[in-house]
Amino acid sequence: MALDTLKAALPDYAKDLKLNLGSVIGNSELPQQQLWGTVLACAIASRSPRVLAELEPEAKANLSPEAYTAAKSAAAIMAMNNVFYRTRHLLSDPEYNNLRAGLRMNVIGNPGVEKVDFELWSLAVSAINGCGMCLDSHEQVLRKAGVDRETVQEAVKIASVLQAVGATVDAEATLAANG
Repeated sequence: MALDTLKAALPDYAKDLKLNLGSVIGNSELPQQQLWGTVLACAIASRSPRVLAELEPEAKANLSPEAYTAAKSAAAIMAMNNVFYRTRHLLSDPEYNNLRAGLRMNVIGNPGVEKVDFELWSLAVSAINGCGMCLDSHEQVLRKAGVDRETVQEAVKIASVLQAVGATVDAEATLAANG
């Protein structure tokens, strides 16, 4: 199983990550589509080749073709949106918020899966990419759709653990190559 391979790749100093990786994915209460879409979108957003290579096959096996494509779409569109909206938020000139974005984001309106699932994946990717405006926006949509805070937090926990695992296994690979 990919989780076991990733856990084995983590050094002893990252024992907490090993435990968290098993619990946030292995013991998640999210429905399969929400879980594996979150895993796939976050594996992509983590920018870790190892995390993506290990988790993508299991995600693909647990998602419909439509959900698989939608999760990848969430990672792609949020890679753009998180930079754009985070920058708007960080610029001290509020007039940038009055300018038309002029960026295509059609997939958000028609993701090919339930809107709630796509919003959850987008929120998780936004957590990795650190865009407060996007986090607030997606969280508000999810809450208005009746999604509880525990579900939102579950997606953020997956995002945080996969980001940390990716940073750690990639750092260890680099250190070993330079060693």
